[in-house]
Amino acid sequence: MTANATVFVVDDDAAVRDSLTLLLEQENFVVEAFDSAETFLATCRPTRRSCAIVDIRMPGMDGMELQSELSKRGVALPVIFLTGYGDIPMSVRAIKKGAVDFLTKPVTGSALMQSVQAALLESDRLNSRSEVAQNAAARIASLTERERGVMALAVEGLPNKEIARRLGISHRTVEIHKARIMQKTGADTLLDLARVADAGGLCR
Repeated sequence: MTANATVFVVDDDAAVRDSLTLLLEQENFVVEAFDSAETFLATCRPTRRSCAIVDIRMPGMDGMELQSELSKRGVALPVIFLTGYGDIPMSVRAIKKGAVDFLTKPVTGSALMQSVQAALLESDRLNSRSEVAQNAAARIASLTERERGVMALAVEGLPNKEIARRLGISHRTVEIHKARIMQKTGADTLLDLARVADAGGLCR
């Protein structure tokens, strides 16, 4: 589970950073520690399999603001919050915004490791979803503009005659386009095609 996994620690308390780094390195994680959210955002480049342990209350940008900024930037990095000042409403807000866990200091090593493993599973899931989206987008990009138009209407469930009417082309031309679309996207059924369209963002 720890192979090639990186854990980012973001905490303004040097003692906490050092203790977390030692604990995580003993479990064979690669650890990168930062003393502020701003430093983390300026220098960190999340790796393929990674998560972040973030303090809630820090000078300048706090942990919740960091989480929001990561989301704005489209960075799919699972976050575990660790704080000495947590409360139930705060933890609920953090989880609703996508945090994997909300832990209070002091935290046991076993509890922290459970959260880290859960965060890495989430990282794997996000990476897999990203790969599917990229693959689908590449397939859609291989289509002509007309083929994309036919595909968009086809996955809405419209029959060939209606697609032909809307696009001002013949029924036979629609059939030819659909055959090429299925070939280029690798879809065997209309359901497969709909999944490609959804993953690749064609219908958004």
